[in-house]
Amino acid sequence: MAGPLWRPREAVASRSTVQRVMREVEAVTDLPMVTLADFHDFSIAHPGDFWDLVWGECEVVGERGDGSAVMPPPIDDLRTTRFFPSARLNYAENLLAGGDLPGAQDTALVFRREDGVRRVWSWEQLRHAVGCVQRALREAGGKSGDTVAAWMPNTPETVIAMLATSSIGAIFTATSPDFGPAGVLDRFGQVSPKVLIAADGYVYAGKGHDRMPALAEIVAGLPTVRQVWLVRELNADATFEARFPVRHFEDLLQDPRDPDFEAMPFDAPGFVLYSSGTTGVPKGLVHRGAGLLLKHASEQRWHLDVRPGDRVFWFTTCGWMMWNWLVSALAAGATVVLYDGSPFHPNADHLWEIAEQEQITLFGVSAKYLDACAKQSLAPRERDLTSLRTVGSTGSPLSPEGFAYVYRDVKTDVHLASISGGTDICGCFALGDPTAPVWAGELQAPALGADVDVVDERGRSLRGQADVTGELVCRNALPSMPIRFINDPDDQRYTNAYFTRFPGLWAHGDFAMWTEHEGIVILGRSDATLNAGGVRIGTAEIYRQVEAFDEVLEAIAIGQQWDDDTRVVLFLRLAADHTLDDLLRARIVRRLREQCSPRHVPARIVAVPDLPRTRSGKLAELAVADVVHGRVVRNTEALANPESLDLFVDLEELQT
Repeated sequence: MAGPLWRPREAVASRSTVQRVMREVEAVTDLPMVTLADFHDFSIAHPGDFWDLVWGECEVVGERGDGSAVMPPPIDDLRTTRFFPSARLNYAENLLAGGDLPGAQDTALVFRREDGVRRVWSWEQLRHAVGCVQRALREAGGKSGDTVAAWMPNTPETVIAMLATSSIGAIFTATSPDFGPAGVLDRFGQVSPKVLIAADGYVYAGKGHDRMPALAEIVAGLPTVRQVWLVRELNADATFEARFPVRHFEDLLQDPRDPDFEAMPFDAPGFVLYSSGTTGVPKGLVHRGAGLLLKHASEQRWHLDVRPGDRVFWFTTCGWMMWNWLVSALAAGATVVLYDGSPFHPNADHLWEIAEQEQITLFGVSAKYLDACAKQSLAPRERDLTSLRTVGSTGSPLSPEGFAYVYRDVKTDVHLASISGGTDICGCFALGDPTAPVWAGELQAPALGADVDVVDERGRSLRGQADVTGELVCRNALPSMPIRFINDPDDQRYTNAYFTRFPGLWAHGDFAMWTEHEGIVILGRSDATLNAGGVRIGTAEIYRQVEAFDEVLEAIAIGQQWDDDTRVVLFLRLAADHTLDDLLRARIVRRLREQCSPRHVPARIVAVPDLPRTRSGKLAELAVADVVHGRVVRNTEALANPESLDLFVDLEELQT
């Protein structure tokens, strides 16, 4: 077997933050801390001590309170685990305190847009802006427990709005402006926002996209909104007529002032994120701000070695959990670099150009992006990437070829950290180890504090059985697991989402396997949720739009593994006397793009005479996916029409 692609130099590994913390733990406990695996074992065996360590080492601002940091569940239910039950803190206060850490730069935020716009915010300017928006929220009647929604690009204004919302103990939720009215209302309609922050448009691939008509439709569908704050990205004269006051965001930033912070209980809700499923509207996941603070701190500082003064970049939209993860780096004293636009405009290596210009230390992108760079034969190694210590990859599994590309064409001496988790925990189950070798195709280590495993169909551990495929699970609670789902009073949707497959274990919906190096390989989704280009897409959102066409009786959407990525394939059963012609294809594409988002548009649309369904009438998405990928279909006896599966074998339309 070939050796690792990278080994950290001993002197560099010994200076990593996690190595220092491991030495301190060893001195206190007398437990050997030779590898990160030793530290991981400690974090699982002593969860209270571990999360106390995170609180102390990361200099959390707040009242720790009495008692254990982790209260085990009184019943066999991970959801009843309590973290820091008497603590009080404020998420925004902790992020803004990062600027006071020794080594932090004067700059808190750098914003880059694809058309060359660059703006810089110092820590002082950021605090003052947060104070201004906090005042505006209170003037609008905002208080703790209220919800503020943002339909925004990835800009400093979005960060400021989030921090101001958090500062008063309110709940922040966001999605990106390429989502159409239906997609936005499916999300924000669940949370009854009082204030909506929205941009007049955004820039992508050299074109300005006016969103004012869509904004009018969204506001009409949100009766709880009392104010709209308009961010003018495209047009300095953009205005908006509504049933209530409309304020321009720049007008809020007058009379700079420092914010104050409302200390909240650890379990107070701080964010709502959305995870699409196969039925109904996207799930609204209610997350603790404090939980995200601690989980992100352990991941960033110990797994990815983020330090005060670093410059952290991740290509993301504010509708993806990686946006929350990225902004959390402020708490580590890092400068956060925001980017909005196409990653390949105005030139193919634009993001690498930014990495050089902004002296990025952690450069995070999707696996799909790295694969695209490789196909275009981009050679970032020709740039000055001296500052670059870590390349992060997430969204979908990074192929061994993608790993090889980074070390061949980006930088030979760099820590490549492939990470995996999801919106569900707004964090990671497996990620990097700056003290250990990197092997092609592998995530180096399970996340500290997370009792991660791969199990067979009966829930039996596959650890020690290298290269045997199973289901990714977690055996313990994490502070970033959701408090609850929106509109789920009996927690039944929460239970069904994660705990019915293996009772007592969190089942994440990923195929995975252990490696001989005790790393993990993620193989893709084990459920019917789509993961195209690293973005989770619920089939239900597609069906709602497609089945509105008179020509369509029913549909099944799957993710097809294709060219080291996943593409969406839509199968249609059409009404009698209708055919799938170019006009119908175009109408379907247009509706999905306008009402949902461009990410919901299938790469292939195929008409079939029948679709498999269970005896209870439910369409069998997983069975179709298994046939398309040449896998054995399990439990065919549960299908009412198993013969229909033959329609999906070796389809010519899916060969290109």
